[in-house]
Amino acid sequence: MTEATPEPETTFSRVMLKISGEALMGDQGFGLHPPTVQRIAQEVKRVSDLGVEICMVIGGGNIFRGLSGSAQGMERTTADYMGMLATVMNALAMQSALEEIGVFTRVISAIRMDEVAEPYIRRRAVRHLEKKRVCIFAAGTGNPYFTTDTAATLRANEMACEAIFMGKNGVDGIYDKDPKEHADAVRYDSVSYDDVLAKRLKVMDASAIALARDNNLPLIVFSLDEPGGFRGILAGRGTYTKVG
Repeated sequence: MTEATPEPETTFSRVMLKISGEALMGDQGFGLHPPTVQRIAQEVKRVSDLGVEICMVIGGGNIFRGLSGSAQGMERTTADYMGMLATVMNALAMQSALEEIGVFTRVISAIRMDEVAEPYIRRRAVRHLEKKRVCIFAAGTGNPYFTTDTAATLRANEMACEAIFMGKNGVDGIYDKDPKEHADAVRYDSVSYDDVLAKRLKVMDASAIALARDNNLPLIVFSLDEPGGFRGILAGRGTYTKVG
């Protein structure tokens, strides 16, 4: 008697994971918290072990945020380029943590810095994914005035990802108002792109949401806090909000 073949744990074959730079801070108010970086790397490894091809984009707000720099009087373009460099630092930290646990990783930068990262070439990046290497896309789109949310959506479309998974800290989906400030906040199980824009729900910036909508790219918002949560969400378990 032959054993039944187990059902696959996920139907996804290629995904984008977008996390903020603040996700790497842990309980600190600034910078990188190595144990937190290592914990997130373990989450990525659990999904990579399923055979899922993984793209990543990490924000830079734990080191420098271009928009806030601009608000304090710095010229916006300069501030945004500084923010892009912060994303490269975070990408390198994540690459180091992933490779320490045996996950082959490439940092791919939208701004040329050949000594520390590969330049972005779409076909080369696709080939890395096919070889089951995690690709971390750094330096945003390489242009000021565009956020890492937009960069994640752009790269997800270029890489033919099946969805963007947006890992949040302390929040397990999209709410009608900030659940950290309002006890009566209501979480959405699902919501349309147009409702996100019309209700100004704080998920991604409007450009990123519009780009996802125009290319019919699902967005799944979940909490990064629970161990094994990323793998569980890919299998349809756990609490999350789907935008589509």
